[in-house]
Amino acid sequence: MKIVAALLALSLPALANTGLAATDEGMAAVEVLGRLNGIALACQQPALVSRARNAVVTTAPKTRSYGEAFEKATNAAYIEQGKGATCPDAASLASNMAAAEKHLQESFAKLK
Repeated sequence: MKIVAALLALSLPALANTGLAATDEGMAAVEVLGRLNGIALACQQPALVSRARNAVVTTAPKTRSYGEAFEKATNAAYIEQGKGATCPDAASLASNMAAAEKHLQESFAKLK
């Protein structure tokens, strides 16, 4: 058992360099888009809501974990926005969405 633990400890850094770090970066990018989606929902910006969802659907791998991360981040941001936060102007939200989409694409391009 100790040998297995030692081998696992030695192999984790190598695994991180081969794709796990890129996966974590991709997950973080999905969560950012989810947060922006929640803000767009709460601030009644339907075009940006569609844009965020489409970016995740067309870019991220079709797995449950990415979908759940997007939904969880969306819900949290929506609830937080509903507590009285001021909505950002549409141009700022669109600019943030464009930057998040670019980061999402870059994150998953590393996995290919």
